[in-house]
Amino acid sequence: MTQSRTNIAFVGCAHIHTPGFINMLSRRDDVGVSLVWDPDRRRSEFRAQQLNAKVVDSAEAIFADDSITAVVICSETNRHEQLVAQAAKARKHMFVEKPLGMASKDGYAMAQAIEDSGVMFQTGYFQRSEPKNRFIKDLVTKGALGTITKVRGSNAHSGALGNWFRAKPDAVHEDWRWMADPKVAGVGAFGDLGTHALDILLWWFGDVTLATAQVDSVTNTYDGTDESGEGLMRFKSGAIGTLCAGWVDIADPVRYLVSGTHGHAAIIHDKLYVTSQKDARFDGSSPVRNCEMPAPAPHAFELFLDALVGRDVAVPLVSAREAAYRSSVMEAMYEGAKNNTWVAPR
Repeated sequence: MTQSRTNIAFVGCAHIHTPGFINMLSRRDDVGVSLVWDPDRRRSEFRAQQLNAKVVDSAEAIFADDSITAVVICSETNRHEQLVAQAAKARKHMFVEKPLGMASKDGYAMAQAIEDSGVMFQTGYFQRSEPKNRFIKDLVTKGALGTITKVRGSNAHSGALGNWFRAKPDAVHEDWRWMADPKVAGVGAFGDLGTHALDILLWWFGDVTLATAQVDSVTNTYDGTDESGEGLMRFKSGAIGTLCAGWVDIADPVRYLVSGTHGHAAIIHDKLYVTSQKDARFDGSSPVRNCEMPAPAPHAFELFLDALVGRDVAVPLVSAREAAYRSSVMEAMYEGAKNNTWVAPR
């Protein structure tokens, strides 16, 4: 018996993660891409060839096609609001690459449209699938670290040092220059990478009351676009959080640090160390063993595909409201950096 295939479509192929998603799709026989659209036809033709799909002349052609169950929106961020509204109206399930919005206004508008339509939503916060991050969440939930006092998240790479986002007019499918233009991407390096670590901190500890940041251009590779930043936030629980992100780091040795009144957890050089006065197993002297942690969960995009075909998912999908809130907190940090003040996320 031939297994039926769920048909999806790409609406925009501009994001740097598009090749990775195509690679994931190539390993599946239960989900396939039948249509591709991007404002730049050269880009859509290149990706359609990889996907053995058909190029269409407009996003509307995809939204009007009843054979399409879901869409993958990998467009530039400033196109998200219009495309998400159309997808919601057409009742297409959607994966929208992060960040959802340029800021809070469009982010919450999209969240409302998605919720009103009742469609399935997911975004690219893949760090929720990592065993170490899931293990820390469980420790915090169970109170093994006591009352949390301070937390830190870091997500950095050498993108500006390597000029990863340079314009490539002769290879439009590999031209990621827009991602270093805040007018199109909504953010610079701090927001681009910082949103992943921010998602984890908010996933662990909930909402924040105030936020601020310092963002800087270090090499000025991208005409003043910020390349590094440090954020500061106060959680409603009372814990203080810091967030580091940037494109000018040759390494990122300390990813997360959580400190509480009865212990701490730290991910250092990809090893998780835990000390807990409430759990004798953890004295911080050696890394937590893989067998003590949850099994690795699929990437956020794979989770979406699994949910689309009716499989159980090990990590719940990110809600549209959560995604919008991350855009709101990041907006507050940038506003705080600009005006040298604390800002309450909208």
